Amino acid sequence: MQHLNAGRLVTMAAAGLALMGGVALADPDPTAELVIEGELHLTTRAPSNPAITPNLPTLYSGWLFRDPTTREMQMDDFENPGLLAVEAGAAAWATPEGTGGQSCADCHGDPESMEGLRAVLPRVNEHGQLWSMENYINNCRTERMGAEALGWNSREMREMTALISFQSRGMPVNVAIDGPAAPFWEQGREMYYTRFGQLEMSCATCHEESAGQYIRSDHLSQGQINGFPTYRLKDQAIVGIHGRFVGCIRDTRAETFRAGSDEFRALELYVASRGNGLSVEGVSVRH
Repeated sequence: MQHLNAGRLVTMAAAGLALMGGVALADPDPTAELVIEGELHLTTRAPSNPAITPNLPTLYSGWLFRDPTTREMQMDDFENPGLLAVEAGAAAWATPEGTGGQSCADCHGDPESMEGLRAVLPRVNEHGQLWSMENYINNCRTERMGAEALGWNSREMREMTALISFQSRGMPVNVAIDGPAAPFWEQGREMYYTRFGQLEMSCATCHEESAGQYIRSDHLSQGQINGFPTYRLKDQAIVGIHGRFVGCIRDTRAETFRAGSDEFRALELYVASRGNGLSVEGVSVRH
């Protein structure tokens, strides 16, 4: 990973902010409320935990930073294009695969059995390993179904994570950061504040120091991942957490870690903990 000295900081993004005259906003939209289908109220603002986010007085979902049209799209399940991935994931859930001739449903029943899982991931498993949702999916496939592992950023994996995340929609994010998770959390926090690449930018450069400001037409959010996997309008596709990490680091003109790596799973844990108390939104809609 390319990492230059802080004294040689060249942040084109920061220069762009100065040229645009962006003004930091304490609350991107003080009146907006995320209510799905007029019934399911999701928490988009939550108190900050000083032990996790000492520089953020309040936690804000990325939904609040989007334009009204995008926000409305997420509030209507018929209009939310991410629900197509949930439907595809449901079909895969019921399809037998591998040498075992079993489907996910054969062991787990309906997808609703996964309720609450997204809210607590990533977490440390019984072997002391930090696992993301993708790890659990592939472990079931290879160890129980006798099927091939899915690619971390494959369409099939993104559809399955969309389905499973959808079962926790509305539940508060509550990832553990103590006990066996503590060293992974510390690793992820260090990564979050480390400057990478030719532009020498860290995650915090955009999503903490500049949150609420504009770069061109993009309103910088706090980088919360409670809405992932998300349907990204720019890509016209579902995007996973590590897929977005890859894109962000490449934007700093650095060589990125691979999706599913130890580094990215630690970063995922720390970033997820920054949203503890916000609602799981999967599948959200973002720019």
